[in-house]
Amino acid sequence: MSIRQAADIRLAMLDWDEAREAARPIREQVFVAEQGVPADLEWDEFDPVSRHCLAWSPDGTAVATGRLLPDGHIGRMAVLAGWRGLGVGSAVLEALLEEAGRRGLREAVLHAQTHAAGFYLRFGFAPEGGEFEEAGIPHVTMRRPLGPAGSA
Repeated sequence: MSIRQAADIRLAMLDWDEAREAARPIREQVFVAEQGVPADLEWDEFDPVSRHCLAWSPDGTAVATGRLLPDGHIGRMAVLAGWRGLGVGSAVLEALLEEAGRRGLREAVLHAQTHAAGFYLRFGFAPEGGEFEEAGIPHVTMRRPLGPAGSA
């Protein structure tokens, strides 16, 4: 059995029309099935206006996704269970931050599940305010400046 690493994946930044077919099953598995998020809360009006990063394994299976809203919010970060801890989530987040920089955004903002806040700290995000509940899960707002002209 070979060890999977982030270097084995392929990333793409897509509009929702291109990403939907691959992103929906990942988000359904991670958020709806594993975390118990109600399906009607998972799908919102922000998908069509966001840029979506998708990660595919060498065999062409979509294994991770995340989105960037026009205002710099990053969200819906999801990695299939068998691909966690291998750098795939890091690669998706880095791609979303690069996209934010290309768009000239001055900061990135996200609502991190509290158990994942340490992951985002490693990428320069800082917590802001107290803990709150979203879809029944504890979260914290985190921000990261992107620098002049949105450089990540």
